[in-house]
Amino acid sequence: MTLRSAEPLPTHGDHRARRSRAAGAGAPGPRIGRWAGVLLIALGGCTVGPDYRRPATDLPPAWKTEAPWHAAAPADGVRRGAWWTVFADPQLDALEAAALAGSPSLAIAGERLAQAQAVVTQTASALVPQVGLGATASRTRLSGTRPRFIYSFVLPSAVQNDFVVAPSVAYETDLFGKIRREVEAANAAAQQAQADLETARLVLTADVAAAYFTLRELDAETDTVRRGVALQRQALVIVRAQHDIGSASAIDVANQVAALESATTEIEALQVQRDRTEHEIAALLGKPAPTFTIAPDPHPRRVPSIPAGVPSDLLQRRPDIASAERAMAAANAQIGVAKAAFYPDIRLGLSGGTESRMVSQLLQAPSIIWSFGVSAAQVLYDGGYRSAGVAMAQSGYRAANDAYRKTVLGAMQEVQDGLTTAEDLDRAAREAAAASAGARSARDLARDRYAVGVDDRLDVIHAQEALVADERRQVQIGGQRLGNSVYLIKALGGYWSGSALRAPADSGTAGSPRKSAG
Repeated sequence: MTLRSAEPLPTHGDHRARRSRAAGAGAPGPRIGRWAGVLLIALGGCTVGPDYRRPATDLPPAWKTEAPWHAAAPADGVRRGAWWTVFADPQLDALEAAALAGSPSLAIAGERLAQAQAVVTQTASALVPQVGLGATASRTRLSGTRPRFIYSFVLPSAVQNDFVVAPSVAYETDLFGKIRREVEAANAAAQQAQADLETARLVLTADVAAAYFTLRELDAETDTVRRGVALQRQALVIVRAQHDIGSASAIDVANQVAALESATTEIEALQVQRDRTEHEIAALLGKPAPTFTIAPDPHPRRVPSIPAGVPSDLLQRRPDIASAERAMAAANAQIGVAKAAFYPDIRLGLSGGTESRMVSQLLQAPSIIWSFGVSAAQVLYDGGYRSAGVAMAQSGYRAANDAYRKTVLGAMQEVQDGLTTAEDLDRAAREAAAASAGARSARDLARDRYAVGVDDRLDVIHAQEALVADERRQVQIGGQRLGNSVYLIKALGGYWSGSALRAPADSGTAGSPRKSAG
């Protein structure tokens, strides 16, 4: 932007300069045309620094554990991204929707993405000319005794006006690609912020699901323990009656009282865990804990089968891997920015407008003023500053490469952990189901023997207590299976494209065993 101030009265040299400007104002075309050619050449300049290439990643062909996971098959009904719908739990669906709408951590990631996108626009603006417009109006009194350039010319005291309207255009040629590399780095950083937002969304939804299933496992476990407490109370009544008739000692009564109090204490401990889990869910949803409640629900929940695919799928599924890869692309572009500092900085400038003593003459041809110029600057010696900048950028790229490799290895570890744990928990679930079935058969046998008078009522209660203990272990394993399913889904990236989500091969459920009579 050009700003002009008041000038002294014109001398003979000033008149010649004015006439020269006026003459040039009529036909600047050929000169501007030559400079436009220079501008076009600058626009087609080279770009220093290495071009980015996505790194090759050495991945195994398959996972160590295959069962119970199967090859994927089309399932277009599964919404992309809403992975929690595979659990078919409306309450969970509602909590996930509330978390996505109200989570502060997700809002923070969204604002960081908006900032990164604004940086892209800001950086790319340097690729286009900067256009400005300036205007000045001044009235100046000139001294009659000011220094003279021509001694025979008398300088009278005078008052004059000066009006200037001057648009301007400035452009950095980016002949060696510094700005283009900066835009490339900003774009990669914005894409990294987008991947970070997806990571925040995945972590949030996985944390909500994990906390929710912990809550439901505690509900089911509390329900099972309450049935055990009821049996303990019945046993205490029987033992006290036996003590009254002399068939049981005081020690037997004391032991039974201790067993009842222990079971009651477990209910209180489970309630403490439930309260804290409920408060955790409230924080994840962005709601105040004192006003947030979830009604108990001990009914069983199915564990879905998760199609793991192949290890290379993680490169497309996991947003944290995408974020690490985009960080590497941004670091690579910074090498070009650092190397461009070794080349001249070339700028083009064009300014023009009109200048006159009178506003009415601003639009007349003699009032036209213009200038066009090129500036170039080159650092000749900086004590190794630019070389150190290149070395730092190259080291940053290598660090980003190592971080990418670390992220990929960590992702494979998490998936393999989830698959191995799922296999172990499936085996444990089958064993727990078999133990419960055996305890149920023992309880039924004790009932039959009590009906014919072989055993007393206390034997039946003890058999029922053993069944409750086995069912509680079954509930705990079911909760672990649900939690591990969430962990595995998170490790896999949180969604499937064209994948089948089937029920597990076994027909067992998680969260609560079948109710036993009595």
